[in-house]
Amino acid sequence: MPSLQIKIAVSLSLVFCGWISAAEQPVTSARFAARAFPVLPIEESYTFHQLMSQGGEKLRRDPKAVPRAGEMAIPGQGWPVVIRADSGPILHHAAEDFRDYMKTAMRTQMDLQARESLADWSSFERGIIAGTRGQMPGCGAELSGPKDYELQVTSGRIMVCGYDERGTMYGLYNLEDRMNLREAPFFPKDLKTVRHSKFKARFTHSGLGWEEWPVAHLSSISHYGFDSIYASVYVNPNGVIGPPPYWDKMRKQEPAQVHDLIKRAARYGIDLYCPIIYLYNGEPENEAGLRKLVRDIVTEFPQIRGYILLTEGFFYKNWFGAGGGGGPEALKEWVRNWARGVEIVAEECRKLNPAIEVLPWEYNIDFRPTAVEIKKYSISQMPQDTIPLLTFENGKGFELDGQRASLRDYSINEVGPAEVTVGQLEVARERKQRAVYSKADTWASWQFGTMPYLPFPYQWYARYEALDKYKIDGTLESWSYGFKPNWVAEMRNWYSWTDAPPLDQLLRTIARREFGPGAEDRVLKAWDYFSKAIRFMPDTGPTWGTNNAVAAPMFFEQPTKPRALSSVHSWNDYATWSRDSGCNSYWPYTPKQFILYPDFTNKTNVAERYAKPFTLTVFQKYLLLAADEMEKGLALYRAAALEGPEGKRKEAFREVLLAEQIQRMMRSENAVLEFEDLRFRLSTAADAPEKLRLLNRMAAVLNEEIVRAEASYETARRDSRLGYEWEQDYIYTPDIIREKITLLKDIASRQIPSYRRQHKLPAEEAVVNKSEAAR
Repeated sequence: MPSLQIKIAVSLSLVFCGWISAAEQPVTSARFAARAFPVLPIEESYTFHQLMSQGGEKLRRDPKAVPRAGEMAIPGQGWPVVIRADSGPILHHAAEDFRDYMKTAMRTQMDLQARESLADWSSFERGIIAGTRGQMPGCGAELSGPKDYELQVTSGRIMVCGYDERGTMYGLYNLEDRMNLREAPFFPKDLKTVRHSKFKARFTHSGLGWEEWPVAHLSSISHYGFDSIYASVYVNPNGVIGPPPYWDKMRKQEPAQVHDLIKRAARYGIDLYCPIIYLYNGEPENEAGLRKLVRDIVTEFPQIRGYILLTEGFFYKNWFGAGGGGGPEALKEWVRNWARGVEIVAEECRKLNPAIEVLPWEYNIDFRPTAVEIKKYSISQMPQDTIPLLTFENGKGFELDGQRASLRDYSINEVGPAEVTVGQLEVARERKQRAVYSKADTWASWQFGTMPYLPFPYQWYARYEALDKYKIDGTLESWSYGFKPNWVAEMRNWYSWTDAPPLDQLLRTIARREFGPGAEDRVLKAWDYFSKAIRFMPDTGPTWGTNNAVAAPMFFEQPTKPRALSSVHSWNDYATWSRDSGCNSYWPYTPKQFILYPDFTNKTNVAERYAKPFTLTVFQKYLLLAADEMEKGLALYRAAALEGPEGKRKEAFREVLLAEQIQRMMRSENAVLEFEDLRFRLSTAADAPEKLRLLNRMAAVLNEEIVRAEASYETARRDSRLGYEWEQDYIYTPDIIREKITLLKDIASRQIPSYRRQHKLPAEEAVVNKSEAAR
């Protein structure tokens, strides 16, 4: 019987030769790959990084687009963009950006005019006039807060009025967003919208790396509706080294770099949030040191908008003292002392600038559903003029087949908020806290941390609605994977202001733009399947399963040859060396937490241990349900991409490949777990028939995974975003997947046949032939 590889190879060759038409066969992954891989260029690692750093607008105009009934068109020549001459740098830059966008993206020439007054804006004709409500009397009466804006469109004029300069900037950007969706400089003739910002602050990480904020990236972040950034995770902005055991090993911050970032970001209307890193122990000298650190930072960087006090880096006495097992009262004592450290920071900030936001984030205090009371207690201890930063979904309880679990890290299979977060919000509202912000993923998640975004729009929208329902005032919308431009983040931007289009209308327009006219129904149905698929996912931690499964190895025999520095026979304690180095000597290509390494003493089934608190059977059941639901959507996605217009096809192909890689993560995770479970059971199998059954199934799992790994390899070669997460740079690269393939083929061609000979078991082919004869 031909192997799965041979079947796929035959299928590919038939497609290449034109013997099978798309209309006659379902659009399988193999058939899609045969069309997509030859036309997509190979990208070296970090190609995406270079492109994002360079930036630059692209042509977005559809040359076939014509105005519909009820639309006006900005003429190709002659309309100016008008601002007031004394406007600040934010508005000047936004107007310049809009002019450049029109030239490059819409092939429309515009002049930029600066006038002494915009008082006659209502009589202005044939142009775009942009200003604040203070500059344009009679406009903006309904605007109520920073970042709000109003748009008015007639056949001869577009008016953009902001509550403040940021509001005007976002109004101009929204005109760009509307043209991006329409793929032409066309607007409804009677457009009038007043849009209120839903959030006091939206901030994010760099998607490039530690303190990597090129101007192109800052510009992109601003265009996606962010008003702030967070830099840089675990270091003080003035370069003062943090405490052991981790923060003293971080890169040292250069104050000059922070000053430069503040200056460059301000041009795009972007503020800066920073951490304060300190080990507080309550002793007088230590408290004095904390007060001095805060004064020094605030004095040197008066423009910094706020400080995040995360228990990872800002902690009391011991890391992590709150998890020391001393019981509820000991934990409460830790919380009280930690909150006192927060209060000291807030006191010093208030003395110098009462507007500074201090954001205590007690992330590491137990967030499971059973911890509601201690989490509520932690909020009750916060200084009232601080802004608690709550983790939105972490700890949310859920149930699969009667087995209960909770989210162990940032995930999107559950919308949130977590039970502990609901309790904290209640306390914060009762105390009339200054505001409440939340760390809430909105386009990507650590659940698939090596993906630039996750195409689950209906599930993401449910989270946006939950953020609205629970009246979250501000959001930190990414953690270490950072921001990369994508259509889900574009969707998020729309719903960060009021008066956004209905969801299906917006998604239908995005689908048409990304895949071409006529693809809308298929693409929306695919996104619906994808959004259903993620709800089945049982894996909720930052693990190998959802970050590295396509590159995670399988092991049949215990390796005997180290592939990296080791200390198995040295005077170093191997367990300590392995823990501190984060390395596995036999698979040194990624941090050891991103592989499933067997217990070759066969005392522990590590597949079962990984699946806890679920049984392995339930865990695998839901992994496969998620993968099957993804496949339903992928069949539609592939067809939409293949039948799209030539000009859309390459980008549509990349959309499909990204979704396929997510599905392969699911199936590869299941395969690695099944293979290890079989290996463990093989080690204790007593009789030959049972060994033969287990071995044959292992061979089948192995062969299927080889096919998946080869597809993953080709996909990763064509999208350098995949596998990247800047805490570790690449968790996997095509070269690492290639190493996996080499290992799997060695198991199939040498290790398993050797085991068969050793145990006098028939070869797989003989078993298959016997089975066929019996039929």
